[in-house]
Amino acid sequence: MKKFSWILSILVLAIAMVGCSNDASGDGGDGDKTVGIAMPTKSSERWVKDGENMVSQFEDLGYETDLQYAEDVVENQVSQIENMITKGVDILVIASIDGEALTDVLEQAKNQDIPVIAYDRLIMNSDHVSYYATFDNFKVGELQGEYIEEKLGLADGEGPFNIELFAGSPDDNNAYFYWDGAMSVLQPYIDEGKLVVQSGQTSFDQGATLRWDGAKAQERMDNLLSAHYSSEKIDVVYSPFDGISRGVISSLKAVGYGTDDNPMPIVTGQDAELSSIKSIIAGEQTQTIFKDTRELAKSAVNMADSVLNGEEPEVNDTETYDNGTKVVPSYLLEPVSVDIDNYEELLIESGYYTEDQLK
Repeated sequence: MKKFSWILSILVLAIAMVGCSNDASGDGGDGDKTVGIAMPTKSSERWVKDGENMVSQFEDLGYETDLQYAEDVVENQVSQIENMITKGVDILVIASIDGEALTDVLEQAKNQDIPVIAYDRLIMNSDHVSYYATFDNFKVGELQGEYIEEKLGLADGEGPFNIELFAGSPDDNNAYFYWDGAMSVLQPYIDEGKLVVQSGQTSFDQGATLRWDGAKAQERMDNLLSAHYSSEKIDVVYSPFDGISRGVISSLKAVGYGTDDNPMPIVTGQDAELSSIKSIIAGEQTQTIFKDTRELAKSAVNMADSVLNGEEPEVNDTETYDNGTKVVPSYLLEPVSVDIDNYEELLIESGYYTEDQLK
């Protein structure tokens, strides 16, 4: 009888342990799957937030993560992705530095049956890009252009105003969407003469800023001001990104803009970076585009989780993003325009920043 009771106790304990093991696995990762996350650089605050958000959300689902930053060196990113493939990650989430430089390394991922999700920046010229998580990039530029249109009263016939145009990095596919979105609003006013580009530099290539580098933008703005604005006043600068905007503003301040007698022109931006929100509060930068990286991370994490569980991820665009080899199924989030009038509601009340951070 005692022997039977002892055996029964052992069986109950074993069943309980199996139950605990099953419960611990949760509904997401099974504890032995790893997500490789390749980010461009830590020099831009938004990429740090993106990386942190994804790591946190993946780990909440039970996945291991391998997060790497390449500091905007293409060769570093390729090497990091190769190492992730060698280690045997189960899926790759990649925000590329150069969207056209990853074809060979993605072929390695394909040979190892490792799915790839492009994050925010579309990866070009590869059929091994499973999905794409991003914001509506044309809409980003459109919102920037509409902000300029509204603030200058262009639709009401105001003008002419002097404008200079900056574009993003030519190796980032998104840069072209931002430009096209903005120019869909601004080009008719340029053609009409309501917006005047004194430099004559009206093409993407002329305005391009490699690697979105604020120092390069500042240098170009210095040259534009000295060559074309010794006697003319500049009324607006179209900038697609906060880092470029800060470079432009530094150049403008150096020649006396930003005073009561010579106020700062309208300067747009993107990413709602902390230093640029402080600049908006200080009356320097005028506007930025808020892209909630928490939501973008959530979108990418949901995509990866679905793929790893053999399910079809949610997408809302199957037509727009052709990478030269295939149209990549995408999930697009909505960007929002931010300025001095709504930053508290959009950024503080949503918990993206605290009041103390903006002091």
